[in-house]
Amino acid sequence: MIKPKKILKKKEFNLEEYAQGMTDGDIGMLGKAITLVESTKPIHQEFAQELLEHITAKTGKSIRIGITGVPGVGKSTFIERFGKYITSLGKKVAVLAIDPSSEEGRGSILGDKTRMENLSTDPLAFIRPSPTSGSLGGVARKTRESILLCEAWGYEVIMIETVGVGQSETAVHSMVDFFLLLMLSGAGDELQGIKRGIMEMADAIAITKADGENLNPSKIAASNYKRAIHLFPPKSNDWIPRVMHCSAQDNQGITEVWEIITTYINHCTLKGTFQEKRNDQAQFWLYESIQEQLGRYFHENEKVNKELTRLEKQVRLGKISPFVAANQLISLFHNS
Repeated sequence: MIKPKKILKKKEFNLEEYAQGMTDGDIGMLGKAITLVESTKPIHQEFAQELLEHITAKTGKSIRIGITGVPGVGKSTFIERFGKYITSLGKKVAVLAIDPSSEEGRGSILGDKTRMENLSTDPLAFIRPSPTSGSLGGVARKTRESILLCEAWGYEVIMIETVGVGQSETAVHSMVDFFLLLMLSGAGDELQGIKRGIMEMADAIAITKADGENLNPSKIAASNYKRAIHLFPPKSNDWIPRVMHCSAQDNQGITEVWEIITTYINHCTLKGTFQEKRNDQAQFWLYESIQEQLGRYFHENEKVNKELTRLEKQVRLGKISPFVAANQLISLFHNS
C-alpha cells in the first residue's frame, strides 16, 4: 500500500528570527527576506516593511555600484570577473538586477545564476535574479529594498546590473554610489543605443572586449570618449569621469576598475558629497514610494476601476479629453 505524501507547511518566521538570521549570516534567511520584499501580497509587504525598519541601523555600510551596457557588451562576464576580484580581497559581494521583464512572455530577460557559474559558487558572493514581472518603478523599489537587506546581512560591495540602456539606467543611478557604463568599440552611439543622458550619468566608462584584434580599436574608442567627456557639464562633486579599456576574457583592466571606484569614493568623501548624494537618493525614493502606493490604492479602488473602463472608451472615441477623464477619476477616488 502506497502511503500518501505528507504535505509540509512552509515554516513561518517572526520578525526577530528574520533579523537574527540576517545578523548571523544565514544566507537562506536573506533569500526569504528578499522574497518577502518581492511579493505582491499585502501581508508580505506589511511584514517586509516592518523588517526593513527593524534592520535600518545595519544598512548603509556598503559600496553600491551600478553597471549598465547594451546586450552583447559583456556585462555578465565582466561582473563575474570583477566580482571574483573583489572576493579575492576578502570582501563580500552581492549582485542584484533591474529587470522589468517582457510583458508578453513574462520571462526573465537576464536569465539566472548560470550566467556567472564561478561567482555563484563563491562563498563570499550572492547573486539574486530580479523579479520576473512588474512595472519598472515597482521592480526598482524592490531592488533598492533588496540592497538594504544585503547590507544588513553584511555584504560590503553591491552591484546592480541593468538589462540594457533605457529607463532602468535612471532608476539604477538613483540608488547607487558609482555608475559604470560598459561600451563596445567599433559601434557608434546610435548603434549601441547610448543616449547622451546615460553617458552624462556615468562616473566611469569601460570599453569592454579589449583583446586580440579588438585591442587597438578599443584604445581608440577610449581616447574618443575621453575627449567627449570634457564636452559634458561638470559634475557637482567635481569628479571627472574616467575612461578605460578592459578585457574580462583576458582578465585585464579589472583591478583598474576597482581602483577607479575606490578613488571616486575617497574623492566624494573628502568633498562631503558622498553622504549628501545618499541623502538626496533617500528623499527621491520617499517621493517615488508615495507615488507608487497612491497609484496602487487608486487602481485597487472598485469605483475607480468601474468608471475607468467607461472613461477609457470615451477617451478612445474622442468624446472626452484625457485630462478631463483623469480629473473625474481622481475626484471619484478622493471622495470614495
